[in-house]
Amino acid sequence: MLHLRALRISLVVAIALSCGDRGFANEKVRAKRHVVVVVWDGMRPDFVSKENTPALWKLAQEGVILRNHHAVYPSATMVNGTALVTGMYPGKSGIIANQEYRPEIDRKRPVFVEIPAVVEKGDQLSDGKYISFPTIAELVQKAGGRTAIAATKTVGLLLDRQFGVRRQVGAVGLRGELSPHGKRQHVAALQNCVTLFAGKALPPDGLAPIVAALGPFPSAHLQQDAWTTKALTELLWKEGVPAFSVLWLGNPDLTEHESAPGSPSAAAAIKSADENLATVLSFLDRKRVRETTDVFVVSDHGFSTIERSVDLRKILRDAGFGAQTEFNDEPKRGDVMLVGNGGSVLFYVEGHDAEVTRRLVEFLQQTDFAGVIFTKEPMPGTFNLNEAEIDCRHAPDVVMAFRWNNSKNQFGIEGMIDADWQRGAGKGTHATLSRFDMHNTLIAAGPDFHRGKASDLPSGNVDLAPTILRILGITPPQQLDGRVLSEAMVNIDPATPGLKSENKTIEATKDFPSGSWRQSLQISRVGSTIYLDKGNGEFSPKQGGAVSHGPP
Repeated sequence: MLHLRALRISLVVAIALSCGDRGFANEKVRAKRHVVVVVWDGMRPDFVSKENTPALWKLAQEGVILRNHHAVYPSATMVNGTALVTGMYPGKSGIIANQEYRPEIDRKRPVFVEIPAVVEKGDQLSDGKYISFPTIAELVQKAGGRTAIAATKTVGLLLDRQFGVRRQVGAVGLRGELSPHGKRQHVAALQNCVTLFAGKALPPDGLAPIVAALGPFPSAHLQQDAWTTKALTELLWKEGVPAFSVLWLGNPDLTEHESAPGSPSAAAAIKSADENLATVLSFLDRKRVRETTDVFVVSDHGFSTIERSVDLRKILRDAGFGAQTEFNDEPKRGDVMLVGNGGSVLFYVEGHDAEVTRRLVEFLQQTDFAGVIFTKEPMPGTFNLNEAEIDCRHAPDVVMAFRWNNSKNQFGIEGMIDADWQRGAGKGTHATLSRFDMHNTLIAAGPDFHRGKASDLPSGNVDLAPTILRILGITPPQQLDGRVLSEAMVNIDPATPGLKSENKTIEATKDFPSGSWRQSLQISRVGSTIYLDKGNGEFSPKQGGAVSHGPP
């Protein structure tokens, strides 16, 4: 009880104080407006129905269904989590994959981009620019508003890593080391902008009262989501709903990785996510803030089933490449670091050796598993990294999305892909340019949205940040890549009637003595914002030839 009382007191103090005096000179968060984002990790839009997801279905009838919604590529969690809260494409935010090779952080092996030690070192090396642009939470805090981030998964740290606040009170490290001067400001400043991620917390002191009330963070996936939902609604919201909140549920993604889309366990995971949404909506009703709250239910990406697991390490080594997934010794020029991300693989060529890169690309183009190939430097039969908005200073030399098709899995669900060596055939994964990975879920409801409408205009995860900031009356410090979803909104000023989409398909080809390679990428555009619809490729052997180099 003492722990709960302490948390209540700290949250009351937090309401009275902002996260320091970092607000804009003439801008405050819009009064009497709350935004709640509920992320169903990996939720495909074709699984939303009155039977499968009754709470979400009801919310959709009260708001707007955006039926042509897109992930950014790669269609993976950390990339899309960052896009959601910055409104920037991956190449500009700096987070371009779940796993990347960042030799300045770890010379020997790839890093998971959201791990606390990696985030901390990245911020130290870049003076707080590990993510190059501010997140929604940071901007809300600067405008004097409260925030709450509660995530079942580690992605929560990327949504608000609180670098500026921690530096201000003298605790730049994520482990909460405070100078004596900083300790006095710790609760007042940091409890005002709590971040929960996979059972950990910023500030670290904020976790103990939650564990005292709910018990330790569970090990089972569905129980983790329920624990995180309760932590948000019963504790972080106890003294009032903040201006901006995120609840990031780990399912159905976590369950579908262990089974597949359409499996009984995946259906149970979707039901669990719907129950957690119902808990959130019921709490907002009880607090009598539903009429002033805009609720977004979104997924970070779609999902597919692995038709074939491809051990690229062995294939490339057998073909004479110095392919590694970890450097045990100092790498040699021309060595290739492979970084698997499920449906896509990143290739870092040591020394950016042009000849090795050319041979690697030509090898991939003649396989039976390559889908779309992007390169940092222009090469025949490829697209530049910029076409997918994934180029940046630490980008790889080559990125390959695996091939996909419309076939059905063992549960009758469309969407099969080749994938890397980390999971076996029959399991679920994502991160390709398949339409089943790139198209995801978005439903929005509340006082700023139309009721009972649907929109087929292309939209994307990159659009949430500009839309939410518009709702809260905050002007971002720079032009965002995403756009305000005005077609779904009421009373928007300035109005943007007559929005139209443009569509195009780009192709790249290369001829070989044994056949020809062709890849394509379908792109939609609304205004200046682009959305990748789907992309695929194929090597067509000449008569009498055969596709080579695939796994046995």
